[in-house]
Amino acid sequence: MNVPNHIAIILDGNGRWAKAKGMPRGYGHIKGCANLEQVCYDIKDLGVKYLTVYAFSTENWKRSREEVDGLMKLFRSYLKKCIKISRDNKMKIKIIGDISAFAPDIQESIRKLEEFSKDYDELYFQIAMNYGSRDEITRGMKKMAQDVADGKLSPENVTEARVESYLDTAGVPDPDLLIRTSGEQRLSNFLMWQLAYTEFYFTDVAWPDFHKAELIQAIEKYNQRDRRYGGVKEE
Repeated sequence: MNVPNHIAIILDGNGRWAKAKGMPRGYGHIKGCANLEQVCYDIKDLGVKYLTVYAFSTENWKRSREEVDGLMKLFRSYLKKCIKISRDNKMKIKIIGDISAFAPDIQESIRKLEEFSKDYDELYFQIAMNYGSRDEITRGMKKMAQDVADGKLSPENVTEARVESYLDTAGVPDPDLLIRTSGEQRLSNFLMWQLAYTEFYFTDVAWPDFHKAELIQAIEKYNQRDRRYGGVKEE
């Protein structure tokens, strides 16, 4: 089985999964978070080198105060647990997105986690928190415009590689496979630049029920794809 170098996952369906069981939406987020811990181990066992997950979007602030507060509490717990997950998997962790919107203690936990894991290299794990692709590109282009204004960059030197260097994912290869759980089939403002030639896999399975067997099935489907990157393979 040809295992993708980089898998990106939109962790969808936690709230709906909980409601279907007669439980509050927050219960689904807790179970989804626990599943993510296990998936990190499964991803490494399968030989994937990069994993990027969509945990909290720039639009998720619009949810109810109760749900957002519950997610912030969960982030506080999960970021601390990530120290152990990072150690077990020799996993470097980076948070992508605009973390300035989070409470100071969450920002500090992010800094501690990134510092703790910075020298690990067996698995590279990106967690998108307060992330939106349009916001990422806008922030990056503001930095680029400032560099042009400061004389550090000339317009004729703006290339695709240069644009990528201003994104949150700078230095990380683009995803080979995007998985979205729970039946929705849209990007929802996730990695729109980086997913230009990524293979998409959509499943009706909600994220809390997306276990190793489902992950392997997604990779098997990926193996059936013919990736030509706009070209034509020779007969």
